[in-house]
Amino acid sequence: MDISVQDLFTKGRTCHDFTSDPVPQELLEEIYNITKFGPTSANGSPLRIKFVSSDSARQKLIGCVMEGNIASIKNAPITAIFAYDLKFYEKMDILFPHNPGIKGFFANDEKTGKETAFRNSALQAAYFMVVARSKGLGLGPMSGFDADKLDAVFFPNTSLRSNFICTIGYPTSDVKYERLPRLDFKSVCEMV
Repeated sequence: MDISVQDLFTKGRTCHDFTSDPVPQELLEEIYNITKFGPTSANGSPLRIKFVSSDSARQKLIGCVMEGNIASIKNAPITAIFAYDLKFYEKMDILFPHNPGIKGFFANDEKTGKETAFRNSALQAAYFMVVARSKGLGLGPMSGFDADKLDAVFFPNTSLRSNFICTIGYPTSDVKYERLPRLDFKSVCEMV
């Protein structure tokens, strides 16, 4: 599917209502296999994704989110938990083989490792969302959840931590809300 930048951003909208059509795993794999080529710091690739699609997993997720997000999660065929791996550096021998010291750099500096993992997982999740939208999917990113509870439920005894969650599915033609304003260039950007 070829979608213009205009369609991706200025026409694209946060999705609140999804059709009942399932999102095939093959499509999620295709989206990830494009996403993985987006750049990250030192090619660290800290994003980890858990796709919540079963009723039992959905109920567990609902137990971790604020009330205002429950209806969206119930309505969506899939909710992605975009997470980051605090020990992403353990894969650096594969991802950054020309510099064997980089693994130790992140392993020995917890603050830098955590900041790098969080920042770059958000970047990779944004790549995923743009590719997913280009494939005709609707998305509803959200932050309203108890991260500690969610991590305990979905990532117990691991080095994974949740960044944000995002509903995924095929959008209905309904637009629930009018587009909200955006800041202009001069309000956000400065040339120095």
